[in-house]
Amino acid sequence: MNKQLLSIALGLCCAALSHGLLAQTTLVNPILTGFYPDPSVVRVGTDYYLVNSTFSYFPGIPVFHSRDLKNWKQIGNVIDRPEQMDFMGEPMTRGLFAPAISYYKDTYYLTCTDIDHDGNFVVTATNPAGPWSNPVKLPKVRGIDPSIYFDEETDKAYILYNSDAPDRKPLYSGHRTIRMYEFDYRNLKVTGDEKQLVNGGVDLSKKPVWIEAPHILKRNGWYYLYAAEGGTSVNHTEVVLRSKDVWGPYVPYEHNPILTQKDLPDDRKDPVTSAGHAQLIEGPDGKWYAIFLAVRPYEGDYYNTGRETFIAPVEWKNDWPIINPDSKEIKYEYPVDYKEVKPKGTLPQAGNFSYTLTFDKELDPALLFMRTLDKSWYSLSKKQGLTLKLKPETVMDRGNPAFICKRQQHLFSTAETELDFTPTSEKEKAGLIIFQDEGHFYFLAKSMAQGKAVLQLFKSKPREQDMELLAEVPLANPAGKTGLRIVSKGDSYSFHVATDGKNWTLLKDNVDARFLSTKVAGGFIGCVYGLYATSSGVPSTNTASFSYLKYGGDDPMYK
Repeated sequence: MNKQLLSIALGLCCAALSHGLLAQTTLVNPILTGFYPDPSVVRVGTDYYLVNSTFSYFPGIPVFHSRDLKNWKQIGNVIDRPEQMDFMGEPMTRGLFAPAISYYKDTYYLTCTDIDHDGNFVVTATNPAGPWSNPVKLPKVRGIDPSIYFDEETDKAYILYNSDAPDRKPLYSGHRTIRMYEFDYRNLKVTGDEKQLVNGGVDLSKKPVWIEAPHILKRNGWYYLYAAEGGTSVNHTEVVLRSKDVWGPYVPYEHNPILTQKDLPDDRKDPVTSAGHAQLIEGPDGKWYAIFLAVRPYEGDYYNTGRETFIAPVEWKNDWPIINPDSKEIKYEYPVDYKEVKPKGTLPQAGNFSYTLTFDKELDPALLFMRTLDKSWYSLSKKQGLTLKLKPETVMDRGNPAFICKRQQHLFSTAETELDFTPTSEKEKAGLIIFQDEGHFYFLAKSMAQGKAVLQLFKSKPREQDMELLAEVPLANPAGKTGLRIVSKGDSYSFHVATDGKNWTLLKDNVDARFLSTKVAGGFIGCVYGLYATSSGVPSTNTASFSYLKYGGDDPMYK
């Protein structure tokens, strides 16, 4: 009997292996936690390269590398030199929208939209880690979300994008089109006439809104045009159309959308919402996957971590792609039948994790500045760590303050630093900030009040370019190093200080996190933890040093 059971078990295992049911690893969502929206991905041999929007942060457009679609290492940034582009004067939620990466004949191409100034542009590189070229403007491409499709059989390229309604006469709010030019990839310019491929969306009679982020792929003789629809919020979807000719006509799939999280129960556990803006890619196992943006709210439509990068399997049914075919809800884990490949020397990006950034050699490529790069106001050393010169600019302005940040990547997270700073006036402030945009942040700072050193907690006043004092405590040792810690707990933040380097004291608890949510602040970015020093509009020769930036996440969906 035992031998019979053993034989049955072995048979089941062999059958499972032959059908790919015993996974060798698990993809964990989001594959990039935190503010990594609008993903675009390209496969080159066994390598995958992924890029995201950064809006008015600098450097712009991170480039990630993976060989397993699970572990992603940032290898560079596309816009990493001020002479390429800067975003001075622009709100943080403007700047660069929706990059798209592609590869053809040993060259990487990236298209993107600088929404307020340069419009649509293309850059190229022979190495995706960089350097990337200076932008070449595409003035005839009037719209947003451009992407390039290379047809290897004809050696032709095409650039497609979201544009205005026909004759710029929308039938309703959000009425847009998908249009396309042939693209001269050798000279980086469009040729011929623009043609409209999609009017409004899948079904114009239903008044679809914001058809955008289009891509084309070719499979089994069909050209598939797929795009987001419904706007990048709770009604976000992904739809697909196809044609036998690259110029159309494109016929929509009768069971669209092929991806959405709308109309699911509001009370479901650990919900994922706002899914769309997808790109389809063949995985290491020969199966297809979709990489797309989605959101993890802590309640309703409130989230502070921004739009994140997710992955889900794709199944082709009757020559149509279906994303996440076995479940309406996007899952946090997908088992796959191939081994993971972990790159060395990379920060973790998925699930719960923690790490400490030190500042003795160089800044991690994931760290961000506001609008441009100016190396004159910061320095790195093994002894002092990161030293910032106090600048008159504040985070409420549209300039380049003394501010370096990393993304909040979890609903439940902790950010911590050690500050060495001796203020000389009430204008001088340095510390740790949790920042959504110019009008929505909390600032835990060391400063002066009535001639004495203090620790203060400020809340921004959105329409007044000012701050409200929420808490203040005196410092017995003004010249000593001070620990600063911010803890997120979904809908709240708490702020902690340590004046002896080890014993932490709660300064203020249960501070409203919804004030920093995208729903309240608006825009398209997510929260960041920043190291920040300012002299509040007046010149200063003072400096502030930060020993490290420690970060950890503890989200319940991974436990």
